Amino acid sequence: QICLSLVKLLFYLAHSPLGSIALLDFQPRQFVMVDGNLKVTDMDDASTEELSCKEDNDCTLDFPTKSFPLKCSMAGKCEGINEKKNLFNAYRYFFTYLLPHSAPPALRPLLSDILNATGDLRYGINETLRAFEKVLHLYKSGLYLQKRPLLLKDYISLKGFRTVEGEGHKCWPSYSHLGCLLSIHSAEEAAAICNSQLHCQSFIVTQHRTWTGRPLASFQSSWTDLVPDTNAVLYIKRSASSGERL
Repeated sequence: QICLSLVKLLFYLAHSPLGSIALLDFQPRQFVMVDGNLKVTDMDDASTEELSCKEDNDCTLDFPTKSFPLKCSMAGKCEGINEKKNLFNAYRYFFTYLLPHSAPPALRPLLSDILNATGDLRYGINETLRAFEKVLHLYKSGLYLQKRPLLLKDYISLKGFRTVEGEGHKCWPSYSHLGCLLSIHSAEEAAAICNSQLHCQSFIVTQHRTWTGRPLASFQSSWTDLVPDTNAVLYIKRSASSGERL
């Protein structure tokens, strides 16, 4: 969410009515999340000026660990230098820390491609935004899910129930540090996640949703202490419920 919102912001800056705008003091502290969108808190160090040049050799974009040769345009300006400066700063301050984590395994190669392409400045902001929107579409639609055996049939469902809240088994990444709370596309995906976890015996699908509209599921190592909850569905492994009376 943070990276996509940042890319949308940089897309606007690259195509603003004032021309391509560079954020000269590009640091994480210069941004804040407002209603799920990344905002710039200080525009004092923004500039529409692009480096003047006479030849390509005048257009080197330098960073502490990398340098990029750019083209000198017919107008005597280094082509796209503001856009590329913003994009590489997004890569080194945000993408490298956020993109490799939390995504479903099937989507990680696509995010790795974005990371590598922006780190080498092979992508401009237009290509970067399209790549992010493709990943978002796959994530929201569930098209990233690979064909696999149907596992939900191995679970008993109890509508209108959940387990008593408490510290459950931990997993990573989790929306809650007290247990294992993950976003899912469907109960079928939740069943596959539960089967992949050593201690998981049940999971609860709630009506709480993430910013992409995906429901949240809580994965449990037990299913005792049931309480009524009209907004939840509890799924219990048949193997875990054998010999017990529901």
